[in-house]
Amino acid sequence: MKLTVVGGGSTYTPELIDGFARLRDTLPLEELVLVDPAADRLELVGGLARRIFARQAHNGRIVTTSDLDRAVDGADAVLLQLRVGGQAAREQDETWPLACGCVGQETTGAGGLAKALRTVPVVLDIADRVRRTNPDAWIIDFTNPVGIVTRALLQAGHKAVGLCNVAIGFQRKFAAMLGVAPAELHLDHVGLNHLTWETGVRLGGPDGEDVLPKLLTDHGDTIADDLRLPRPLLDRLGVIPSYYLRYYYTHDKVVEEMRTKLSRAAEVAAMERELLTMYGDPALDEKPALLAKRGGAYYSEAAVDLAAALLNGGGNPYQVVNTHNSGTLPFLPDDAVIEVQAAVGPEGTTPLPIPSVDPLYAGLMANVTAYEDLALQAALHGGRDRVFRALLSHPLIGQYEYAETLTDQLIAHNREHLAWA
Repeated sequence: MKLTVVGGGSTYTPELIDGFARLRDTLPLEELVLVDPAADRLELVGGLARRIFARQAHNGRIVTTSDLDRAVDGADAVLLQLRVGGQAAREQDETWPLACGCVGQETTGAGGLAKALRTVPVVLDIADRVRRTNPDAWIIDFTNPVGIVTRALLQAGHKAVGLCNVAIGFQRKFAAMLGVAPAELHLDHVGLNHLTWETGVRLGGPDGEDVLPKLLTDHGDTIADDLRLPRPLLDRLGVIPSYYLRYYYTHDKVVEEMRTKLSRAAEVAAMERELLTMYGDPALDEKPALLAKRGGAYYSEAAVDLAAALLNGGGNPYQVVNTHNSGTLPFLPDDAVIEVQAAVGPEGTTPLPIPSVDPLYAGLMANVTAYEDLALQAALHGGRDRVFRALLSHPLIGQYEYAETLTDQLIAHNREHLAWA
């Protein structure tokens, strides 16, 4: 089995490598290819990857290359984890929207749209090259904004599934709180990528006992602190929203925080410099503890489970993925991409049935789905008016003057990445 990681020079990659090494019985890789245009980073990450495999007695071969076509040739699956423009572009995404009093964030609002415009054309080009070489290969997208990128891939007819680590992170935290194994918990996870709610936490499977009320009663303060949301809000909702809902539920407070503290991009850039220095140490043969602060917790476990299920029917039979709605949520278009529990296997993904969704969540999901549709049109076809329409439709913006100003700012800061600008 051959798997290719596009963006293999990312500082995330050792987390992925560690999972591949530990979980080799679930996903028996014979060849792992790391491809990245940044040769210096790739050499450091590739060296550590080989040492991690050697330490854990994994017999798979690790190949590093900057040649994408060579990398994907014969791959059974291609995992995308790229960042067009790097951390410098991310820092801009997190900064210029603040002048309008809007959240600056790389996956939602104006910054999220900027990232989508930079990313979608690049990802589609990669996917086309994969399809020319091996049309049966699965594409697993971890590249943000996952919902829009996955929708672009599916709309273009690619065999693609989107992946996020929010659900598996919740599963691991809740299992620790309850004193059970993570595999015993099934989440009633519903929404769009980075716009999700846990409406149930079930012991033993989809039909198991719902222990969400117990979690909120016994551990509500801890959960609220982790999410940086008020405990009374969780009590009134009776569900557990993802961390990203703080950008909606406490928007103005978050903006003030962002205006007075170092951007997350600057923090990550400093962390990456330190990590890359560590990776260059020939004595290092395991992922360093600092990597846990980089983000992407449990990413490797989620990736292994998904790849195994798609390629050989292994892994967990039910997983949270980003996939076509196909009638699952009747208030959204069939071709919308939703993030829900699904049955996953070599034939693809089939979302599990979902009970009626509270209008409080359904309304926001419908609004953001409409934005994602407009964002994708802007990413595919360009043009100032399409960018403006997407920004005007976003619930975190929604005002004419803001949309006008942010449109000009977005284009100015991303001109080198926009072929039409």
